[in-house]
Amino acid sequence: MAGVARAAKTATGTDGGTTWTGEELAEVRARLVGEIEELNAEITRSESQIASGDITDSAGDDQADAGAKTYEREREIALTLNARDLVAQNERAVARIDAGTYGVCESCHQPIGKERLQAFPRATLCVSCKQREERR
Repeated sequence: MAGVARAAKTATGTDGGTTWTGEELAEVRARLVGEIEELNAEITRSESQIASGDITDSAGDDQADAGAKTYEREREIALTLNARDLVAQNERAVARIDAGTYGVCESCHQPIGKERLQAFPRATLCVSCKQREERR
């Protein structure tokens, strides 16, 4: 938790210069860790569903049934990949809290607004840099 205390000293928001307190950072960290646990459980459930969808299940199905099963399987795979991406983003945010760099834009090294981080705690870019990135 030394990283949390260090981050509390360095992370300021653009909403009036409010500094993150150690307690606030601990809450954000706990929220992110909770999301990681939930997402990992969801990934495990989804992967077991994907794995249980044997090829033999479609024996005797017409083309529409086979197409629907394929669509559902691909959809489940896409959702699992999205969940894995969210886990990685959450883990990165937790690492930034621990390292004392949470709340600092990775591009311009200016503080990320506290309101932005409260709404999207995985943010690594300030609003200006994110807009610039999306225009590319």
